[in-house]
Amino acid sequence: MIKFIDPDHPFYRPLWIRVLIVALCAAWTAVEFYGGQTMWATIFLVVTAYAGAALLIFYKPKQPDEKRTEAGDQSK
Repeated sequence: MIKFIDPDHPFYRPLWIRVLIVALCAAWTAVEFYGGQTMWATIFLVVTAYAGAALLIFYKPKQPDEKRTEAGDQSK
């Protein structure tokens, strides 16, 4: 299944990046509500909720596979 956000990607490992993405989505939601664009604001509210859930609430970092690194060290 294709994910909108792939939390297993190494880009999302630092906490500050995940918080920044959710904060920017929330800020843009506020801009749309302030501008009176309720449809776009609702869309970005859903995007903010999805990003917050995927990147903050349900985020579980992938542990590096030790077998892969050991095999790589032995072959050199």
